[in-house]
Amino acid sequence: MSWNISSWSIRNPIPTIVLFLVLTLAGVVAFLGLGIDEQPNIDLPYVIVSVSQVGAAPSELETQVTRKVEDAIAGIGNINHITSTVNDGISTTTIEFVLGTNTDRAVNDVRDAVTKIRQQLPQGINEPIIQRLDAAGGPFISYTVASSRRSDVELSWLVDNQIARALLAVSGVSQVQRSGGVEREIRVNLDPNRLQALGITADQVNTQIRSLNINLPGGRGEVGTTEQAIRTLGSAGTIEQLRSTQISLPNGRLARLDTLGTISDSTAEQRQIAYLDGKPAVSFSVVRSSGTNVVDVEAGVQAEIEALRSSLPKDIQIHLIRTNGKFVKLSYDASIEALWLGALLAVIVIFIFLRDWRSTLIAGLAMPLSVIPTFTVMKWAGFTLNNMSLLALSLVVGILVDDAIVEIENIVRHIAMGKPPYEAALEAADEIGLAVVATTMTIVAVFGPVAAMGGIVGQYFKQFGLTVAAAVLFSLLVARMVTPLMAAYLLKEMPHTEGKSWLTRVYDVVLSWALRHRKLTVFGAIAFFIGSLMLVGGLQTSVFSSSDRGETVLNAELPPGTGIAETKRSLLALNSIVQKRAEVASVFTTVGGSNGGSGEVNKGTLFITLKPREERKLSQQEFEADVRPLLNQVPGMRVYFSARGKPVQLVLTGDNPEAINKVSKDLVDQIRTVPGLADVTSSAAILRPEILVKPNFDMAVDQGISVQSIARTALIGTLGDIDANLAKFNLADRQINIRVQLDPTFRNNLQTISNLQVTGANGLVPLREVSTISIGSGSAQVDRYDRARQVTVSANLLPGTELGTALKRIRKLSVYQSMEAAGVHQQTSGEAQIQEDVFSNFFSAIFAAVLLIYAVLVLLFGGFLQPLTIMMSLPLSLGGAVIGLLIFGKSLGIVALIGIIMLMGLVTKNAILLVEYCLMAMKSGQPRAQAIMSAGEARMRPILMTTIAMIAGMTPIALGWGAGSEARSPMAVAVIGGLVTSTLLTLIVVPVVFTLIDDMQTKFNTFFRRNFDGVEAVPSQQQE
Repeated sequence: MSWNISSWSIRNPIPTIVLFLVLTLAGVVAFLGLGIDEQPNIDLPYVIVSVSQVGAAPSELETQVTRKVEDAIAGIGNINHITSTVNDGISTTTIEFVLGTNTDRAVNDVRDAVTKIRQQLPQGINEPIIQRLDAAGGPFISYTVASSRRSDVELSWLVDNQIARALLAVSGVSQVQRSGGVEREIRVNLDPNRLQALGITADQVNTQIRSLNINLPGGRGEVGTTEQAIRTLGSAGTIEQLRSTQISLPNGRLARLDTLGTISDSTAEQRQIAYLDGKPAVSFSVVRSSGTNVVDVEAGVQAEIEALRSSLPKDIQIHLIRTNGKFVKLSYDASIEALWLGALLAVIVIFIFLRDWRSTLIAGLAMPLSVIPTFTVMKWAGFTLNNMSLLALSLVVGILVDDAIVEIENIVRHIAMGKPPYEAALEAADEIGLAVVATTMTIVAVFGPVAAMGGIVGQYFKQFGLTVAAAVLFSLLVARMVTPLMAAYLLKEMPHTEGKSWLTRVYDVVLSWALRHRKLTVFGAIAFFIGSLMLVGGLQTSVFSSSDRGETVLNAELPPGTGIAETKRSLLALNSIVQKRAEVASVFTTVGGSNGGSGEVNKGTLFITLKPREERKLSQQEFEADVRPLLNQVPGMRVYFSARGKPVQLVLTGDNPEAINKVSKDLVDQIRTVPGLADVTSSAAILRPEILVKPNFDMAVDQGISVQSIARTALIGTLGDIDANLAKFNLADRQINIRVQLDPTFRNNLQTISNLQVTGANGLVPLREVSTISIGSGSAQVDRYDRARQVTVSANLLPGTELGTALKRIRKLSVYQSMEAAGVHQQTSGEAQIQEDVFSNFFSAIFAAVLLIYAVLVLLFGGFLQPLTIMMSLPLSLGGAVIGLLIFGKSLGIVALIGIIMLMGLVTKNAILLVEYCLMAMKSGQPRAQAIMSAGEARMRPILMTTIAMIAGMTPIALGWGAGSEARSPMAVAVIGGLVTSTLLTLIVVPVVFTLIDDMQTKFNTFFRRNFDGVEAVPSQQQE
């Protein structure tokens, strides 16, 4: 007799008990050590290069910086795409590498490439910043700092110095970003008229201050018996000392600095302003490191904030604005609740069928004994408790009890035949062994390709597929070892029963009719499948289902050239509209870019925190749709809701920039007429006003003046030097900048700018004599894709409109259909590209899963024909899933596709139970017709039990309870719908298909006997 693990476990209970005690203990320890996060931590193959230059126009940065950086990087291997965006004062280039590229090495390669061309880049740029794109990037928690006694300068320094240093010491924190506030700065505002009278330029004044106001090392001395360091102390100790600094004039005379203008202890020019609920605020946000989980880092940050609150003066108040951790924790709690609630419902279903607490206990224990050891695998693999892994556990909660139900039901059936529980457990476990192994391996075969999918999406689903595979393998161990063991020793004998239940009698009638009308039955199944395919076209498609996160982001953009004062006025008007809404808890508004010169002051953002879901009638998406028309009350600005970028993105490329701009404009106009779309915008550069200084080369050469001298004169005169080159003023705790520039009031006068003095070979020359100064315009933004100009047309989706539907409507527009003729090409981008990749990868995974299922069945059944019977059940799962999605209004996206893939394994499990029993009965001598009826009667109850238990386990997810449930429910709806129809059809159609395959096998045997005398034919299963 061959060794049987179930029999061994029954006869040797101690090793099995010890094994699962160890696995359970290890799983509990691993669970306590698992981090909680929103998404899996994956290595995104993206590197970002940022280069800033104060006051530089986008067109200049594109020519002098962006193109050179792109050309240098293009020579690196394994690059998919290079995308650049150039705004006022900053160029950002994103390099997408081939998936699987070592990101650390990619960062070093990019850094080396940029370093090689550093000398070719303008001297006035700040050092390029090169960093990898982090999947967990961006601030996850934000606070404001307020005081009734302290100025914004003091609060800003408090954030930059004390709070930031304390938080950076917290494990998992990588960066602290301040918004709003100001930076202390010594302002030297020069009088251009006084400079002209004394014959000196602002650049010369700036250079002298830099050379005079500095402390330098001076070597080492040995006076007496000791050694001393020599320090040269030139830095002014007070503002008064700085004012009295002597500036050398060209004629050899000296002038005090304060005679050239005003010197004050002031603040840097404010290019960013923050408000909380309409009131000025100084805020800071925390960014976490890659590989950390948001809940743990948030706990560390909040603990440090509490420590700061107790140590800081009482007048300083730190208030929480928003945190991602709250939604992540709520989503985690909802997933865990759905997990145990689904398990409870599954156990109730088992009890209803078996009506015995002992049998229910044995089957119910399969779930914790399968789930808990899975945490050990997750911990070992470096997984976290995130949306993907929790979705996997929620999905398999009904499946984990499957094998145990089949085992215990079969044992109970044998006991009902009059056998003692010990004997029944031995015989029943041996009888069902092949079916249990086969059904489990088909689930593993289904989710193996999911775990191995390519692309970024595949990286996210790796944790999903491996978690499911680990859980079902542990459930197989439980079903083959623990369930028979407990049944043998816990179950009691029961009276022998012969009669059939009413359900069995009804099933016998239906199955007998189907076997007598095989062609009609098969035709009905085929018609159902074809009808299912026709219904697929009616499904809406999307990548992700929108979740109510309890917060949203409102972006606003005014025309290029708008000053920060006007932007502030418009943003506060939006703030007022939004804050009046009953659904809103708080509004945090930022106006402009970063302080220090770079950044666009014509843009702003409102971070809107909504009240808890139970305190508001509208969902997040409904709130956005309801508020959107009200925003038109603030004229002259683009306003759109978006947190992660607009879902509809059409990237237009071509060789002719004018053609691209024209097509983009026409496309925007037509898309605005498409129902279901809102916030339609184009990145086509709206021209911004500029003051153009065009050198007169003949005059400039004659005076010995270079273009660089002209540009530097304008820079120093209006903005001052770049921060890295500014002279420093020493305070007790830090150094602050000394900024030399013209008095800001003179920037408003074109005549004053034209009178700026440039140093020439023969003395000072007014700027107007060596250049032409005029008002003009230039691009406000430049977008590039793979080293060519591009324009992106984007839009948001209104509630009820899915991405696939929107794209179909856009593709019917006349401009879209004619753009190729105009030499403009459309590249897939944003969520559309993700959707394209998702469906491509998932259909590949489905095809691979079908092949693997067939391979597993061939190996287990030892033949090629009968596995086809089981494979024929796969199409039966599609119809119910499609009908369920249509009835409940769910879209066909990533999560729904996962449900459909799971259905393939579940339907296969049911078919295996039927076919395996039928083959076993025929081998024991029963005629085929009797064997089929016996198989149906014996396997109907476990099939119904497992199906209803799985439906019960997924019901909490389908009902959409808890935070983030909107994203999970399509999966459960697809599975439940597919199970309902496929189970009913499987019980009828699979036996019919079995007879057809067996007839085919008989014909093969006859053919071989007639044509290949002496060749052993394939044994037929048919016995009459």
